[in-house]
Amino acid sequence: MGKIICFISEDFADFEITLAFHKIRNIGKREVLSMGYNVETVVSESGLYYKPNVTINEAMELSDIEGLIIPGGPIRNQRKELTDFIIKLDQEGKMLAAICNGPQYLGRAGILHTCKFTTSCSIESINKLKVEDPFPRENYIDKRVVRERHVITAKGRAFVDFSFEIFHYLGVYQNADEERELFHDIMNR
Repeated sequence: MGKIICFISEDFADFEITLAFHKIRNIGKREVLSMGYNVETVVSESGLYYKPNVTINEAMELSDIEGLIIPGGPIRNQRKELTDFIIKLDQEGKMLAAICNGPQYLGRAGILHTCKFTTSCSIESINKLKVEDPFPRENYIDKRVVRERHVITAKGRAFVDFSFEIFHYLGVYQNADEERELFHDIMNR
């Protein structure tokens, strides 16, 4: 089994990805690595401290990467090395999954110009921030989760749906009944 990389940066929304990574690691038996611009500790939106396992440049050299997951967080600038990493994974047909404001990074890398997507970041929010809109709005779909080819995007409130779309894409659950039962248990409690 391969590696699933998670890009983390200051104030990232850790709650949006914990279910996904818990099951990817424990049921899907994938290696999970956090990645940052450097290996300095970052503080998540919830106040927890996280230290990246690898830098983006180190991740570029890794083999057996199955995908990248990008949690939400503030709208912020994007460094070239992250753009290059996303483009590399896209060209290799690896899973690119981003939630809430996380799709901003896929947008700036040009990935969302060729597929449908969703995000929690409205045009009104972008206008208030007075920053360039990273999203090709003509490809936006107002749905909880959108998957096209190897690209999965979701609104922040849909973190359970997002997780299950990732599970389905990666084949984490060999038994479809077990996956449905877990989804039902989580959503109906």
